[in-house]
Amino acid sequence: MALDFPNAPSNGQVYEGFVFDSTTSAWRVRRNPASDINAIEYLVIAGGGGGGNKSLTYTSGGGGGAGGYRCNVAGESSGGGASADFATNVVSGTYTITVGAGGASNTNGSDSVFGSVISVGGGKGGTGAGAVGNVGGSAGGSAPNTTSVAAGSTYQGFAGGLGRQFNNDGGSGGGGGAGAVGVNASSGTGGAGGVGVASTITGSSVTRAAGGAGGNEGSGPNTPGTANTGEGGSGGSSSSPTAGAAGGSGVVIFSVRLGTTISFSGGVTQTNATVGINTVYTVTATSTTSETVTIG
Repeated sequence: MALDFPNAPSNGQVYEGFVFDSTTSAWRVRRNPASDINAIEYLVIAGGGGGGNKSLTYTSGGGGGAGGYRCNVAGESSGGGASADFATNVVSGTYTITVGAGGASNTNGSDSVFGSVISVGGGKGGTGAGAVGNVGGSAGGSAPNTTSVAAGSTYQGFAGGLGRQFNNDGGSGGGGGAGAVGVNASSGTGGAGGVGVASTITGSSVTRAAGGAGGNEGSGPNTPGTANTGEGGSGGSSSSPTAGAAGGSGVVIFSVRLGTTISFSGGVTQTNATVGINTVYTVTATSTTSETVTIG
């Protein structure tokens, strides 16, 4: 006997083992409640690294590396050229959640955490002739007169770029991004930061976790990383500004089936929205590294 589906159903409405998805205007087979709770997608981005400071008269600082980028959304990518993480089966329980702060000038970014998923803070840019940027989720760019670069973390981000390899002056390398290596400096011009990676977890495509630009010989960009993107800050330049810019804070975004019970500890700043048959939570700040989310 054919099912008599309700007229004008609401998004997420359940009927006889089916659930309605308003984005496709179609009913789909509903999995059992335990499986629905386990179907969790996430995007976890750490804080971006701060740009390196000017050191000597003509020496600029490397761009800060982007915060580590971990994603398990089907068909998308994690950082460093990796495919998305495996689908996550999370049982009901309480999990640590931390949004990493962006690094101040000449400082690494902080890690972001969602349960067992850890994204590593971006590396700071190199400071001083011959100084390599720090390792991190993505690595900071190297200062002038360098012959090597720091690497990004596996499955999270890319290496920084090289500084100008001539004497001690010139531009510095761009910080590594989640989507590409930082660009090498060219003469007195610092290299651009490596590009970020796009995700549609919030319902529209947004690119995050780009590296910061390397400092110039002369005046520079002085561009801090945007909050909640994990971007690296630009490096200091030989004339102004001489201090590297701060990296952007990270973010934790996760998506669960409508109706899944979610509660946060008091120090969590978050918003949520309905996207298709899911509720998407965007956590933009945590007051300590001991904040939690309880699922189910």
